[in-house]
Amino acid sequence: MTKNKSVAAVIYALLAAVFYAINTPFSKILLNDVPATFMAAFLYMGAGFGVGIMYLFHIKKENKTERLTKKDLPYTIGMIVLDILAPIFLMIGINIGSASNASLLGNFEIVATTVIALCFFKEAVSRELWTAIAFITLSSILLSFEGSGSFQFSYGSLFVILATSCWGLENNCTRKISDKSTYEIVVLKGVFSGGGSFLIAMVIGEQLPNINYILSVMILGFVAYGLSIFLYIRAQRDLGASKTSAYYAVAPFIGAFLAFVVNGERLTWTFFVALVFMLIGSIFVVYDTMVKHHTHEQEEKR
Repeated sequence: MTKNKSVAAVIYALLAAVFYAINTPFSKILLNDVPATFMAAFLYMGAGFGVGIMYLFHIKKENKTERLTKKDLPYTIGMIVLDILAPIFLMIGINIGSASNASLLGNFEIVATTVIALCFFKEAVSRELWTAIAFITLSSILLSFEGSGSFQFSYGSLFVILATSCWGLENNCTRKISDKSTYEIVVLKGVFSGGGSFLIAMVIGEQLPNINYILSVMILGFVAYGLSIFLYIRAQRDLGASKTSAYYAVAPFIGAFLAFVVNGERLTWTFFVALVFMLIGSIFVVYDTMVKHHTHEQEEKR
């Protein structure tokens, strides 16, 4: 991996985090009028349809070897099933908890992704990356236990942790097919994961929301899920699942800040102390991904 590719991959991962960060605070508002499972369904449908329109302008340029094959089917099915479960768990967690709490607990996805990458997919995890994860987790814990307005191990928190665990496994499934068509992956995620959630919503008897709310959720889904997933997969090609997840760790902090701006939730001094730990963790990730790797490349060329 060249230094230019490293920089591009890091930018993709950070942009993916920024786009995803808007999901929680705006979902919190929309959940007042949209049931949780339908919310998850239309978020993914918005992602699938939005990126599908983008795909129409790209499909002629795409190499046929990039398309998914039968060999990729187990990872594709795993990705879709986990993408049905995760957003439903998240929407339930947001609905019965606070938006800032849900955003901050999103950091557990990094730990889940890295542990699964190491244990089941044999992805190398360096000492620097473990150090980064330790700082990122510490920042999450610090924020999580700040007063009555933040972390309480409630059902809301439990559902968010379940969501992040599902996404941790899903990240690793997606990593296995990330060299294939990004457009195709996101469209499949959106259409089938959204469709699966829609069927579940119908079976459990949720009330279909007004068309205006459906459109609002789908637009949010295109940006927060569609564009975010698209950029995340592009980043995974060069960084791997664990490193991409570590960069993606900025999303909960952006989400928590937006919860303050959009939802009027309180930010305390603890947030800013935790932000320092996050920055330290990010420095270790940057060192591991760009500086250390670039130095290793130079040594190999000698």
